[in-house]
Amino acid sequence: MFMLVSEIFHSIQGEGLLVGVPSVFVRFSGCNLRCTWCDTPYASWEPVGETMTQADILARMESFSGRVRHAVLTGGEPMVASGIREFAAELRRRDWHVTLETAGTIAPDEIACDLASLSPKLRHSTPEAGRIEEAWISRHESRRLQPAVLAEWIRDYEVQLKFVIAAEADLPEIHELLAKLPPVPADRILLMPEGITSEDILARAPLVTGLCKQFGYRYCDRLHIHLYGNTRGT
Repeated sequence: MFMLVSEIFHSIQGEGLLVGVPSVFVRFSGCNLRCTWCDTPYASWEPVGETMTQADILARMESFSGRVRHAVLTGGEPMVASGIREFAAELRRRDWHVTLETAGTIAPDEIACDLASLSPKLRHSTPEAGRIEEAWISRHESRRLQPAVLAEWIRDYEVQLKFVIAAEADLPEIHELLAKLPPVPADRILLMPEGITSEDILARAPLVTGLCKQFGYRYCDRLHIHLYGNTRGT
């Protein structure tokens, strides 16, 4: 079985509960959304990559230090990758810890996953008219939030909910969504400043940390951006 892979690299996790943990990232190419601020357009807006067998991917992963046993499956949207469930199961069989970074629009269907990093897309993610064909705008808007699917992930997996914050006005939409979902501990609800540069992230940090303190949510930085910039392979 072949999979379209944008990149495989060894870095540290820059976001979420496992921030700082050395990990091997497998970025699959292809996405069912078109977020306007997407920082990996080569895996979503214009998906490109190398067609690889699962054996080739595993060999590349195993070529890194044997002490690294954290795998991060990301995208694009990894859940649209052909064979993703078989691949995740093989990682589990080989004693990898599997983090799956997903928008939560596709049901898990018993996929092997130790941490589901769910990133529901808010209204500000929808691209503006004129930037992309109208059909994709409508498609994105109709797909970006799937409460029933998110609820399935939350019920069956260890999760973190990661929301990209552009402005304080995003909070009502988050709270409206949370009211439709099974309870999630406040320290598993992550607010992350929107931005692909350290300057943008730090500019929004006072707002986002203030919201975290107000509601008891966890602040989510983007450590890899501060360390390496918005570059591939990091």
